[in-house]
Amino acid sequence: MEYLVLIYRDESKDGEVDWAKLSQEYEEYAAAVAQAGVMRGGKKLQPSATATTVAIRSGERLVTDGPFAEAREQLGGFFVLECQNLDDALEWASRCPGASHGTVEVRPVMAA
Repeated sequence: MEYLVLIYRDESKDGEVDWAKLSQEYEEYAAAVAQAGVMRGGKKLQPSATATTVAIRSGERLVTDGPFAEAREQLGGFFVLECQNLDDALEWASRCPGASHGTVEVRPVMAA
């Protein structure tokens, strides 16, 4: 089963981040999930200030700059993992560097 691992972080604390160290940690994590054969994809996202939100209300398209809702943590990236079960997905998520500096959400991908 595929699981989406969503990585949230507080962008207001970006100045406190050792980006070289964090980048190395993510490279090592991505290599580990790839070597284990569970990696199906993943990407880092631009900051939430670059988001554009689209909604249709009464047949009209509403476009708003920024994320849908104000939040303490913002979505910063994701991995798609193919795991045997939720326990395996949670194990991989706990090894994600994002779990130590933000929050990692694990969600099953709906089968087609």
